[in-house]
Amino acid sequence: MARADIKTADGLRRAFVDFFAAREHTVVPSASLIPFDPSIMFTVAGMVPFKPYFVGEETAPYNRAVSVQKCVRAGGKHNDLDDVGRTKRHLVFFEMLGNFSFGDYFKEKAIPWGWELATEVFGFDGDQLWITVHESDDEAEQIWHDVVGVPMSRIQRLGDKDNFWQMGDVGPCGPCSEIHIDRGSAFGPDGGPLNDPKGDRFLEFWNLVFMQYNQAGDGSRTRLPRPSIDTGAGFERILTLVQGVDSIWETDLLSPLIDTGRRLSGAEYKIGDYEHRPSFSLRVLAEHARSSMMMINDGVFPSNEGRGYVLRRIIRRAVRHAYLLGCEKLVMPSLVETSLGIMKSAYPELATNSDFILGVITREEEKFRATLRNGLTILEDEMA
Repeated sequence: MARADIKTADGLRRAFVDFFAAREHTVVPSASLIPFDPSIMFTVAGMVPFKPYFVGEETAPYNRAVSVQKCVRAGGKHNDLDDVGRTKRHLVFFEMLGNFSFGDYFKEKAIPWGWELATEVFGFDGDQLWITVHESDDEAEQIWHDVVGVPMSRIQRLGDKDNFWQMGDVGPCGPCSEIHIDRGSAFGPDGGPLNDPKGDRFLEFWNLVFMQYNQAGDGSRTRLPRPSIDTGAGFERILTLVQGVDSIWETDLLSPLIDTGRRLSGAEYKIGDYEHRPSFSLRVLAEHARSSMMMINDGVFPSNEGRGYVLRRIIRRAVRHAYLLGCEKLVMPSLVETSLGIMKSAYPELATNSDFILGVITREEEKFRATLRNGLTILEDEMA
């Protein structure tokens, strides 16, 4: 059973950070959604701001770190935009929980801490947790079984596709170990993660990456002199489990936005119905309003190229769905105001920037609605 104080988004963030701060991790504020790394359009994972430390370009000012990182996956290689609203899990904007070791502790601490976090902070029943390790990782399996006490019957070995992580074709890489929670027979057959490739029943919620190799251009790997730890978890996914709801859309981060969308449109919302078109549109409105708000807050503005074009597509996709719901008046400002009320406690700069954010959103929606009213042809990729 999850502790009462983590049943809210704000409480869960605090509990996670406090857990690792008590274990001598430096609390590192979220970096911007606009990364320093020119190879990616947005910050797509919690480890992105720490990449220079992992690849040895810079020396980390701390040996241990914990963060709740703002992330966007839209545009480029990492793109979940078209899946938003169609599934229980996909978001453009999300937060990633992470704890990191830069040549300090390794598997011997990361694994027990991951278990302690899952069972004592998140409140998950240890008997419902399954572990996957890389097929070659005897050490991780031994720690899970001998130190943590997980029965061998709930530890499974998987190959590179599922349990090996690399930053790119060259650079630090290593095996990973994942913690999965068994959601019960209503979500699929028994047999552990090995028997559930989609992860519907055995939902992965925590990933420990053991960066112990450096991969060369020819694919060969040598051991790193100072192995590191990169662990991460999607905040919204864990919040779904902690709050005991069916999907991200019923959490306290997004359900108020769906309620706002319902009020503005008069549309019916059916929880868990992914074939019902009005419900799909309401989910898109909720997610895209929140994503747009966070992107504008970090300095992304609508334009016809790069990040700005991605933002413009997101806003226009939302407005298109508002049209499908019969909304003839502006919807994005009200949705953003709802999200501001939810997110400003975690990101106080949202309150400072609220008027500016609302101004950008309002102008962009007005501009696109004028285009629609004038009957101009809209490119299919803008309407998808």
